[in-house]
Amino acid sequence: MHAPVLVLKDSLKRESGSKVHHANIQASKAVADIIRTTLGPRSMLKMLLDAAGGIVVTNDGNAILRELDLAHPAAKSMIELSRTQDEEVGDGTTSVIVLAGEMLHVAATFIDKNYHPTVICRAYNKALEDSIAVLDKVAMPVDATDRATMLGLVKSCIGTKFTGQFGDLIADLAIDATTTVGVDLGQGLREVDIKKYIKVEKVPGGQLEDSKVLKGVMINKDVVAPGKMRRKILNPRIILLDCPLEYKKGENQTNAELVKEEDWEVLLKMEEEYIQNLCMQILKFKPDLVITEKGLSDLACHYLSKAGVSAIRRLRKTDNNRIAKACGAVVVNRPEELQESDIGTGAGLFEIKKFGDEFFAFIVDCKDPKACTVLLRGASKDLLNEVERNLQDAMSVARNILKNPKLLPGGGATELTVSAALKQKSSSIEGIEKWPYEAAAVAFEAIPRTLAQNCGVNVIRTMTALQGKHANVGNEWVGIDGNTGDIVDMKDRKIWDSYNVKAQTFKTAIEAACMLLRIDDIVSGIKKKQAPGAGPTPSKPKIEEEGDADNEQILPE
Repeated sequence: MHAPVLVLKDSLKRESGSKVHHANIQASKAVADIIRTTLGPRSMLKMLLDAAGGIVVTNDGNAILRELDLAHPAAKSMIELSRTQDEEVGDGTTSVIVLAGEMLHVAATFIDKNYHPTVICRAYNKALEDSIAVLDKVAMPVDATDRATMLGLVKSCIGTKFTGQFGDLIADLAIDATTTVGVDLGQGLREVDIKKYIKVEKVPGGQLEDSKVLKGVMINKDVVAPGKMRRKILNPRIILLDCPLEYKKGENQTNAELVKEEDWEVLLKMEEEYIQNLCMQILKFKPDLVITEKGLSDLACHYLSKAGVSAIRRLRKTDNNRIAKACGAVVVNRPEELQESDIGTGAGLFEIKKFGDEFFAFIVDCKDPKACTVLLRGASKDLLNEVERNLQDAMSVARNILKNPKLLPGGGATELTVSAALKQKSSSIEGIEKWPYEAAAVAFEAIPRTLAQNCGVNVIRTMTALQGKHANVGNEWVGIDGNTGDIVDMKDRKIWDSYNVKAQTFKTAIEAACMLLRIDDIVSGIKKKQAPGAGPTPSKPKIEEEGDADNEQILPE
């Protein structure tokens, strides 16, 4: 017998073959089980302690997985899933994980029977194509301008979230915000940029019912000189600047040698005149409000307040862009370049209000704002964070509808329809791929089954009844009412899902399952390569000798 040949180092661990498949499947199922209870209206919340010691209370799949620190590589890729889902469509983060976990779970039996993973993947991909075809068939077009329909849609998205208990509140906010910032690109396309132009301001205090969408922008700033400047202006003329209103200093140390005493006076006078010129250039447009992203010197402040102009300084760039969008101003880089057309006149009211112990500036009642602020009030920070997450989801759903106005039934009805269609089709598939194809069909039932479990009804009975209903044609819209666990027609209950979300969920889940099934080797314990000759790095701090005191390294950058 020959001596065994060692290829890998001792420190590396290599697992291969079916052992890896099982490990991956177990890991992804574990992830799916963590999240399983957060699906549907009767879902549980999870409480997580993050690194800083703050708490996160949520049932948003993505928010939970973001906080988890996992060791297993397969589980990590499951987490990526919910993140892509969140970035892509903003909703369905939980169902994606549950579905992918189920797909992998049904594949386990085939791997035990020595099916080749590619065969399973092929069957899964076929199932994916067919299921998208079924979605297209069932989908029902919707009028995106009809507010009641939109409300029903967004509500069914939030019904599963914590804020579902507050009725239409969050749904209203989301629809208002997204319809405000929607921009028509022509050809019936609408671009809704949630991230850039909708700002969610959380102000603890008050009640949730006080939350509202402002027709304009709110910023956490006060005017520069509160006593002298007006704090409430009707129909203000707004100038937005990107440059500092102070005397320009030299870049680094600039030395000026003055011989005569009078030169010093001249220098000071030049500075004053420079600032006065700046202010005059601005004031000749008769603004009521000047907002700059950079500093504003005391002298400039004096000139402005003497002319009765309010000023706000050091504003975030993003906020400045939002104000520009809201009141129709243009952000100007140098005061010399100001034109009449750059001045924002679209706002109806500039006002400073005090919430708690902070001042907020409101620029509201805009004519046709293309940016808005959603003001959230609530009892505690944690509550507000959760409301904000739900609002993000709701706005994404509203955005999806505006982009692609097609509806699918919610409450597990879509999945059951797809499952029934695939089961019927599986009888016509030849060869070995038939079994994994059928299994994929069964896996789709994970969603309605989980919904039923979370309602606490008799799962087996409910599922059998539903499968029976869906086996007959014409019952595509029958599903589970997540609150009561009854089997109802989704059209009557207005439980809907947007087409984008569902299609994306299916695609992401199946593609991820295929990817994880294709892994047959895991090599772990790979260390970072060290430069040759570099021993373990010394932990002792290097003590400066006198000789290297002139060294450049000591000077901090």
